[in-house]
Amino acid sequence: MQETGLVPLFTHDKPDTALAVINACAAAGVRAFEFTNRRSNSFEIFRELNKHVRANHPDLLLGIGTVLDAGTTERYIEAGADFIISPVMKPEMAPVCKSAGVPWIPGCATLTEIVTARDHGAGIIKIFPGSVLGPEFVRSILPVIPELKLMITGGVEPTEESITRWFDAGAFCLGLGSNLFTKEIISRNDWETLRKSVLDALSVIRRYRSRK
Repeated sequence: MQETGLVPLFTHDKPDTALAVINACAAAGVRAFEFTNRRSNSFEIFRELNKHVRANHPDLLLGIGTVLDAGTTERYIEAGADFIISPVMKPEMAPVCKSAGVPWIPGCATLTEIVTARDHGAGIIKIFPGSVLGPEFVRSILPVIPELKLMITGGVEPTEESITRWFDAGAFCLGLGSNLFTKEIISRNDWETLRKSVLDALSVIRRYRSRK
């Protein structure tokens, strides 16, 4: 996440589509991918994705998102999740991840939640929803606790303006979902366009960092 600055997040109920998306992202240079637990068969698809990633993309970390409790956390860790992401800050998930040596990335929307997450062992904290909180929220809290590593999710766009705005505010990395995986790309199975879109976003981040 630190190396690339980008974590794509995606869900689908068809394994072939999910596999194609991961392949396109990996080909573009993604090294951390979040599959979200939002479908009735998400667990079964995640297991298929995990087998594929281990065999074909050994340098890609595959995590699971939209996890809301300790039981689901444990289940996905047993299925091979490299990291656990949640839209909420649920302390019961922390010891499960810690005992397994798996990063826990909870979602927070207030400074109190952020500090609580940090105190429970979260090394990276998800700021969600980014579209509501905005870059000024991040810019305002980092002077208070400058060591925070904040992942912004929700409303981030794969444009130079949006990416630059969030990194200028102090973001550690960005989570990109529906603005990257558009309905048009998915419906047309246009994986080459997806690869190029992801590559463009990663290039924006590299250019930004090279200027700093």
